[in-house]
Amino acid sequence: MIDNNFVIDSVAHAYNFTKANQRNAELGQALGDMCYDGLHIGFQPRGETRWILPKERFFNAVAPEFLAHALFAESQTDLAIYHSIPLYGLYVDGVSPLWVGEAMRKQYPGRVLLFGGISPWQDGALEEVDRLIEDVGVVGLKFYPEDIIDGKAQPWRLDNPEIAFPLIERARQKGIRSIAIHKAMPLGPVPIAPFLPRDVEGAAMAFPDVTFEVVHGGFAFLEETATQVARFKNVAINLECCSAFLVKAPRKFAEIVGTFLANGARDRLIWATGAMLYHPRPYIERFWNFQMPRDLVENYGFPELTDADKRAILGGNQVRLLGLNVEDIQRSTQDDVFSRKARLAEPWTGRYAPATAESWA
Repeated sequence: MIDNNFVIDSVAHAYNFTKANQRNAELGQALGDMCYDGLHIGFQPRGETRWILPKERFFNAVAPEFLAHALFAESQTDLAIYHSIPLYGLYVDGVSPLWVGEAMRKQYPGRVLLFGGISPWQDGALEEVDRLIEDVGVVGLKFYPEDIIDGKAQPWRLDNPEIAFPLIERARQKGIRSIAIHKAMPLGPVPIAPFLPRDVEGAAMAFPDVTFEVVHGGFAFLEETATQVARFKNVAINLECCSAFLVKAPRKFAEIVGTFLANGARDRLIWATGAMLYHPRPYIERFWNFQMPRDLVENYGFPELTDADKRAILGGNQVRLLGLNVEDIQRSTQDDVFSRKARLAEPWTGRYAPATAESWA
């Protein structure tokens, strides 16, 4: 918690960019380099190196205890939502294997929820939806609008009634009401078109009782994304990567959040850092202390970012959208190893022991 405010990091990842996991060496390595050099290194607090992971650890981050320690012992995060990344055309086990999140959930009850990644191109995709919900117990699904199939980029649209709608309807029938879709950030040296948000509105119209969480919303295509939030009450914005602007370009962060606030998204902005894309602590602290620049309020019409807004973004909005009970979560975690910490641990000091799915079964 930060100042007694419950904090949910709505995207956590444990990456596996290792050569052994790459199906396509050129694109697989390029995506890993982009995430490390461009994002992990590029969005660190100026003049500070303690938040930076060595590249070999970033590339082989399938270490459940290490990620959990960074989230819950080293930052103010109370609950994390682990997202798997189902780029099976690029990586054997995907980029962010779901079993790591399962291991964290098992070892730290009450601390971790799961969004299961799924690709319409994988064999038995509808049956995989059933498995993720019924056997794994995910609370949402995660889609990526492109994969590499037989060495070629294969995009798909969220508004496609033949490809996307059967997956959404199957999840909906099983009780899922939150689906996250990766947008705004191309996955390496591939065409940018699938990462535009324009297909979200078709799905939002077709499934009005499902919330579509636009991950990285506003990092690019800000105006297009903001108009969707204004028009569709079941479109939400996940601030993963946008939150990274807080430490390097706070004015840019103000413009992103201010645009969404001006378009009525106060109750649909969701906090996320993508840990371990970034260490969560400096971004949480910068956000809690952040103020909307006066000139943007007075001369550009942006609303103030109030403490109530910050509480909602840090946790309250996601609590409502997923139907969570904070008191139940706090009771289940009140005596665990992280609740007893006297102060926040130093960054990246957890036990680093890369594991396998078999070792955590």
